[in-house]
Amino acid sequence: MIKGSGALSLRRALNHHLRRTEEHVDRLQVICEALDTFPGGQRCRGMEGMIEEVRTVLRSIGTQSVVDAAIIAVAQRISHYEIAAYACVRTYATMLGLDDISDLLAMSLQEEEAVETELTDIANEEVNDRALVGMTESEHLSPLQENFLDPAGRLPHRRESAPKPVPVSLHLDRER
Repeated sequence: MIKGSGALSLRRALNHHLRRTEEHVDRLQVICEALDTFPGGQRCRGMEGMIEEVRTVLRSIGTQSVVDAAIIAVAQRISHYEIAAYACVRTYATMLGLDDISDLLAMSLQEEEAVETELTDIANEEVNDRALVGMTESEHLSPLQENFLDPAGRLPHRRESAPKPVPVSLHLDRER
């Protein structure tokens, strides 16, 4: 994902997350040693599926900003998966009175939540608007596009409410 990302802020965030993930692995090894257990087991098919999705995104055709938006979407799904896992095992550790282990897991949980927030900020403040108009980070808005910027300097593409459904009868009438 890091090599496939175009936005500098996204590459930085993904590199930072990689370093954090390495720290999480170290913490998990410490936890396993404290519990006198081996950190092995079955492969996680859910995570394998998300990793395959990353490969698919990186092979996709589209502007770099569209690929960046897709990378963020997949990275957030991975992060949510990790958040759920850390939250569960931290709860179990707390319930079992394993406070030191719970504290280590809480650190990893907080770091994952920070990653998710950072990815959301990058998507909302930079990548999604560029993806919407098919721009790369080095491109600039045309004068026409600039006329549509909101006060924050973004293209106003977000709907305040969901689109109204088209009545079924209209679809049926067109088929006749």
